Amino acid sequence: MARDMSLAEAFEGIVSQVVEFMECDSCLLYLLRDKELVLCASNNPQPSTIGRVRLKMGEGFTGWVAKERRLLSISREAYLDPRFKRFSDLPEDTYEAFLSAPVIARNRVAGVINVQHREPHFHSGGEMELLTTVGEQAGCLVALACADPRLIGSTDVLDLVMAPARAQ
Repeated sequence: MARDMSLAEAFEGIVSQVVEFMECDSCLLYLLRDKELVLCASNNPQPSTIGRVRLKMGEGFTGWVAKERRLLSISREAYLDPRFKRFSDLPEDTYEAFLSAPVIARNRVAGVINVQHREPHFHSGGEMELLTTVGEQAGCLVALACADPRLIGSTDVLDLVMAPARAQ
């Protein structure tokens, strides 16, 4: 969040770090655009999928997590769950375990981050907490990307913090 880099680079870094820390086989990041979740970053990017794989709110695991604003953890046979949606372009469709958290920006769903394992995998409380936190941090990046960068350099942060207290 502190580095001057593109949002795409930041999301690629997030996905890479999640894979490293969680020792998972796949991490996918979707962002909400025009009421659809669009695949924006992957640790195994297929050029034909980034920006093209899309889900509606409520569709598949990813759409369900966005609609419900809830974490989802499935430790085995994720592809048998009735919420599962198959994509022929994504090799992750055959993976066993699935963990997903909403990306939250200013208390609104801005996307979803998914972690998958090829083999059955019980997701620990720590893993669930980590992915939830990453989703919140990715949401902060989205919110920052929407802000005017000129305002960040010219705004007195203390005034922003103290304004509600002064209004009383």
